Amino acid sequence: MGRAKTTVKDIRQAKIAERKLAMCTAYDYPFGLLADEAGMDMVLVGDSLGMVVMGMESTVAVTMEHMIHHVRAVVRGCYHPLVIGDMPFMSYNISIAEAIHNAGRFMKEGGCDAVKLEGGVDFAPTVTAIVKAGIPVQGHIGLTPQTASALGGFKLQGRDAAAAKQIVEDALALEKAGVFSMVLEAVPAPLGQIVTNAVSVPVIGIGAGADVDGQVLVTHDMVGLFDKFVPKFVKQYTNIRETILTALGAYKKDVQTGTFPGPEQSFEMPEETLQQLKKMI
Repeated sequence: MGRAKTTVKDIRQAKIAERKLAMCTAYDYPFGLLADEAGMDMVLVGDSLGMVVMGMESTVAVTMEHMIHHVRAVVRGCYHPLVIGDMPFMSYNISIAEAIHNAGRFMKEGGCDAVKLEGGVDFAPTVTAIVKAGIPVQGHIGLTPQTASALGGFKLQGRDAAAAKQIVEDALALEKAGVFSMVLEAVPAPLGQIVTNAVSVPVIGIGAGADVDGQVLVTHDMVGLFDKFVPKFVKQYTNIRETILTALGAYKKDVQTGTFPGPEQSFEMPEETLQQLKKMI
């Protein structure tokens, strides 16, 4: 029997079964295929594509059109993981009605299985409305990159008791609002464990320690494709950037020396045809 498509119910059940969940990002068809073949439970088409794919300074300028374009590509390659579309900045902030509309676009036009949005207590009513509209929502608390400037930059969150308490309250509000899981980013490991124990839905950590229900990383970070900066919480499993640079350098050298293309990369023409052609020209 083949591997079944992961569902929201499967993700919720994983916490009950104490099975750790693996989640990574993908932004195109090839990485979608790789994430699928690697057996990921969830694949996030993150608005981080603005930085790691499009070269932006932050995620703020990413649009719905950008996101839907990339979601479509990833969905074509992800047959088994739950694919989550990351709602970009200002796609859910203006009104609940607009948030529902844009979440619906992710499902109808993008083909993803769920959406993710940032924010805790303040955005719980928005989450509730989207869930009531029949769209599964993954929350995101702690460090929220879309509003990082308001948080003092890309820094550790929940460092004092009051800030940590607020993150717990955010988690509880999202759980009550109906999220099927939540991402918890850049908080002290003990707080990660506290939040995980406080809610009944899976907590997916990114820089939140090991005592959470699963982990997510930006794929371009973990494989060494993006080297502008590497967060402390990233483990780099390989460095394909160096491999690609070596290959490109070798290609350039072969072109310049005339060794590429060789006979094995070239197409032959029958001698008779060649002679006829020469007579014609």
